[in-house]
Amino acid sequence: MISVENLKVEFGVKPLFSGASFVVNDRDRIALVGKNGAGKSTLLKILCGQQQPTAGTVAVPTDTTIGYLPQVMRLTDETTVREETRKAFSDTTRLKARIDRMERELGERTDYESAEYMALVERFTQEHERYLMLGGEGYEAELERTLLGLGFRRSDFDRPTGEFSGGWRMRIELAKILLQRPDVLLLDEPTNHLDIESIQWLEQFLAQSASAVVLVSHDRAFINNVTNRTLEISCGQIVDYRVKYNEYVVLRRERREQQLRAYENQQKEMQDMRAFIERFRYQATKAVQVQQKIKQLEKIVPIEVDEVDNSALRLKFPPCLRSGDYPVIADGLRKEYRTAPLQLPPVGGGQAGASHLVFSDVNFVIKRGEKVAFVGRNGEGKTTLVKCIMGEIPFEGTLKIGHNVQIGYFAQNQAQLLDENLTVFQTIDNVARGDIRLRINDILGAFMFGGEESEKKVKVLSGGERSRLAMIRLLLEPVNLLILDEPTNHLDMQSKDVLKEAIRSFDGTAIIVSHDREFLDGLVTKVYEFGGGHVREHLGGIYDWLKAPLRLQQGEGTNDVMTIDERLSMNGSQVQRETTKASPTCGSVVGAVSEGASSYAERKEQQKKVKRVEKAVKACEEKIAKMEARIKEMDALLSRPEHATDMKLIEEYSQTMRQLDEENERWMMLSEELEAL
Repeated sequence: MISVENLKVEFGVKPLFSGASFVVNDRDRIALVGKNGAGKSTLLKILCGQQQPTAGTVAVPTDTTIGYLPQVMRLTDETTVREETRKAFSDTTRLKARIDRMERELGERTDYESAEYMALVERFTQEHERYLMLGGEGYEAELERTLLGLGFRRSDFDRPTGEFSGGWRMRIELAKILLQRPDVLLLDEPTNHLDIESIQWLEQFLAQSASAVVLVSHDRAFINNVTNRTLEISCGQIVDYRVKYNEYVVLRRERREQQLRAYENQQKEMQDMRAFIERFRYQATKAVQVQQKIKQLEKIVPIEVDEVDNSALRLKFPPCLRSGDYPVIADGLRKEYRTAPLQLPPVGGGQAGASHLVFSDVNFVIKRGEKVAFVGRNGEGKTTLVKCIMGEIPFEGTLKIGHNVQIGYFAQNQAQLLDENLTVFQTIDNVARGDIRLRINDILGAFMFGGEESEKKVKVLSGGERSRLAMIRLLLEPVNLLILDEPTNHLDMQSKDVLKEAIRSFDGTAIIVSHDREFLDGLVTKVYEFGGGHVREHLGGIYDWLKAPLRLQQGEGTNDVMTIDERLSMNGSQVQRETTKASPTCGSVVGAVSEGASSYAERKEQQKKVKRVEKAVKACEEKIAKMEARIKEMDALLSRPEHATDMKLIEEYSQTMRQLDEENERWMMLSEELEAL
């Protein structure tokens, strides 16, 4: 379908890639991968004809149509969503207009026996049949299905495109491209502005599409679900792996090991040649051999090795004060935006201004150490709730931030807060403390700021580069509550792996707003779903939520442990050791046990069980008290500068915190068992 031969692209001294040859076949699903700046977006522009290569050819058959979605495009604001999307059917609508004109002409003419009339009938029949073959009668329904699949509501169809953010307008462009059904789809980061449900819809659409697909994406789950072939741009070459992305990762690791062995052998061979030349350069008897070695050395083509993979780099947040047991508690939270009227209402009443309810009656409790995800369609209030937690906007209801909570917040506009006059290295060096300062270059390399990139001034960085830098800065600050709003938007897969591992080993609490399923998988244990003005809690990971056959409806589910009011009234470590509130079911079990233990032997056995569990509870409480006392001592020590980098003390602190969490969980289970008895 598309044939590429000996492609070469260069912007400076060193080419982006050269000697690239491959073919895009029918039904190919190709993932284009490589580090940032390797030339992925450039290659897509060349394939669609928007840019010319330095050398080589790209052959595209004349009847092959190509649809290209760039990362950034100029968008018009002069039409509604429906009208703008309908442009995808411009050929169909023009054909329909011609058919309508011919139909009117047939109705007006009366020369039924003339050759001209019969020719008009023939043309009308042919054009109408072609219109039906193109699916002309159903294109409006297809348009609506596509817009709904990409997250629009029917009420959005007749709104001007200028009312939507850049991300939503990019969805309109994506809808237009998909509706055109080109032979080849070239998609550059198509999931950047999509929520999870829209990403899944796009996966299904591409799976059913007859088009070939070449895409660039950092969403690993999306790539694995869509593609069956991987093209890697590495070391100025394009390597074709005819496997899915996960299999490519394994093959690439093996290939890099082979590269390293070949590189080491070549370096040893070159070193031996240089040593021979230096040793015998001035001996006449060895002059011939020396010249031969010099010529051999000049002919050697150095083997290039892919950049060192820093995905194994382990970042750990610096120690911070232990927060209260419940860092965030919301009770009856409500947020509504009200728009003031353009003029004062008439005396005696009137419209006081439009309002938009974001969410209402939000109730949840986030425990210390939990990692939770905020998910849902764009515009449903995820970022709004985060801003409420941060105290940036007013709200109704109760929102309590727990004792000793220190928040580290990564906002979508976090990059704007960096000092533009500092270099990348200085920005990180200013916040790094202790032994981590010795690893700054490794950390910067893992987030694509290796080598000379670390000496760049912040003011010359792109928006994506600034976001990555802001993320590194956050990773080095001592906090116990992380709030991350779309943290993976500008990260490649390697950087996301480093960030994910750092959050997973984080001792504190984390709230993550993200549409990246692979990033959230194995990281979060609770999902809060935003939609329809409500926030619903789902226990389990991201795929547990996605696979649930029925989502919880408003009003379902009860809090059978303790009420919000009870949790609000509790403070400190004693919260977990308060008597829990039993559900009606639990109460009926207690009654059944009491009635069943009527005989003396049964009552005696029951008393033994109660005493055994009471003893275990008491022992558990003593352990918790000791660990809390030790943690308090270590908090005091770590607050002193001379102990801030004491790795032995830090390790003991982390281990004690983990043991305390385990003991608290054990105490809760024993308390529930005791209450049932």
